[in-house]
Amino acid sequence: MDRALLSRLNNSPHLLLTLAVLFWSGNFVLGRAVRTEVPPIGLAFWRWAIATLLVVWPALPWIRRDWAVIRRHPAIILLLAALGVAIFNTLVYAGLQFTIALNAFLMQTMMPVMIVALSFVLFRDRISVRQAVGVGFALLGAVTIIVRGDPQTLRSLAFNPGDVIIFTAVLAYAGYSVLLRKRPPMHPLSFVAVTFILGTMMLLPVYIWETLYQRAVRWDGLTIASVAYVAVFPSICSFLCFNRGVELIGANRAGLFLYLMPVFGGTMALIFLGEQLRWFHGIGMLLIVAGIFLAVRRR
Repeated sequence: MDRALLSRLNNSPHLLLTLAVLFWSGNFVLGRAVRTEVPPIGLAFWRWAIATLLVVWPALPWIRRDWAVIRRHPAIILLLAALGVAIFNTLVYAGLQFTIALNAFLMQTMMPVMIVALSFVLFRDRISVRQAVGVGFALLGAVTIIVRGDPQTLRSLAFNPGDVIIFTAVLAYAGYSVLLRKRPPMHPLSFVAVTFILGTMMLLPVYIWETLYQRAVRWDGLTIASVAYVAVFPSICSFLCFNRGVELIGANRAGLFLYLMPVFGGTMALIFLGEQLRWFHGIGMLLIVAGIFLAVRRR
């Protein structure tokens, strides 16, 4: 790819964050679709193991350069690896074993609010009135899509253990997003590679337990295709895009792009599951785009 194009992409936070959320939306849809064929911890472990193998080699020169920095900041790197790699996606896959995608997307729309709250609690970050209005518009748009334009749908949502698991996952990633500002001064590739390695190591004992006492991964065409997708796009591509986006515009504004998940998720359902495009999709998308525009635009 042309270096000028890569440089332009690397300095386009809105495009980077949109791509990150697009790939993550596919991750949710796939996690729900293969829940009966691929065990959740196995999917998470092999996702990160293969992503690690793919990213370590190109990252090696940067890891060597950053090694002194890595040794000086083990605690924050371990914490970020635990929250963003080991915990979040494993809990998402586990939660999708028990809850419907509708509930999962509803939980996901709470992440920007959690990011704002944690930013205030941990770093005393303030949010402007304009940003608060943008959050409100985006949240309203996401909920409109999730409840399919019928507020009565909220009354019929029965929360189960899967919802609690996904809520915990969302809280973990909100913490990861906020704490990214404490990331040591490392090259993006070396940071991603190191956190992937540590997250995979954290998952290994849990994966062994699942294989021995729950379900083993059965390798077939579906499993290989699923692992290949989640290892490349929601893992390497999304993490590089999201981390850079947060670096450029901050966690509070970057978190608002997560409201695009119901938009992308609904579109994927339309394409791959044959669902119909309805009026509430259009209204929800307009509200989300308006909310993000209000919250992220500069004065």
